[in-house]
Amino acid sequence: MNFKGSCGGVATSFAPPPRRDVQRRVCRACPSMLLSVSPQPAFKSLPRATQSHRCFCWRKSVSCKLSAMAVLQDFQTFVFLDLETTGLPRDQPRLAELCLFAVHRRSLQRSPLLGTPQLPRIIDKLTLCVDPQKPFTLEAERITGLSNRNLEENCKADFNNGVVEILKGFLRRQMGPVCLVAHNGLGFDFPLLRAELWRVDTDLPLSTGCLDTLPALKELERSPGMSYQLGALFRHFYGREPIGAHSAEGDVLTLLLVFLAKAPELMTWAAHNAHSWGKIQPMYSLSLSRSRN
Repeated sequence: MNFKGSCGGVATSFAPPPRRDVQRRVCRACPSMLLSVSPQPAFKSLPRATQSHRCFCWRKSVSCKLSAMAVLQDFQTFVFLDLETTGLPRDQPRLAELCLFAVHRRSLQRSPLLGTPQLPRIIDKLTLCVDPQKPFTLEAERITGLSNRNLEENCKADFNNGVVEILKGFLRRQMGPVCLVAHNGLGFDFPLLRAELWRVDTDLPLSTGCLDTLPALKELERSPGMSYQLGALFRHFYGREPIGAHSAEGDVLTLLLVFLAKAPELMTWAAHNAHSWGKIQPMYSLSLSRSRN
């Protein structure tokens, strides 16, 4: 079957089997969304010339803006992330606690009962406290309950290669493609985590997805006068207060439940708009951070 993209190029396609695990691609020659609908094993069995990602069309006419990532991603695992730190971005903060909840998309597709917070049964969890090697601001210490003293008294090491190996091992065991999810992630969590990783001369896979639920929910859940702070969103969807705010684990739990309230829409939004880890700029340069410590 032959279709034409808006660039005028002829696209060769075939009738897809009734499966959801499709390869989504963006045409390199025009702004149309051209998608390969073959499951990967069947796609690879075709002749190499037929495997071109340029001209596999989802349908004859598709209008959509290009995604932030070069290739539309059918993310299989969403890893919900929160960091607790020594201060705000202007303070050149250091990481003191991180928490990740990894959930497969199958568990996210099950709609929770209306107004009832209900976690998926299958969740991988990782929570680590680290010595930030930098004083907390008074406000950060008050909000998080963390301090240099209580971290030192509990013999917590700094953000070192041991932490990195645990983090990378946790992510490697998840079904890919993987998408990190954080509220205001583009403004805080992702840039800070990348700065910490660069500090110890390492990084995450550059193709890792990064979804910021703040702009996503501003687009998907529009209401006059609505607050998009994480706690306010939880109250909006569930009519009650979140538990454990300003601990990394408590905030990840709240984020996951907020995500579940709009999971189908947010997963679709992520496929079109998630950033790649390689595009995340570190919050600060290492030389600047050292001069401020």
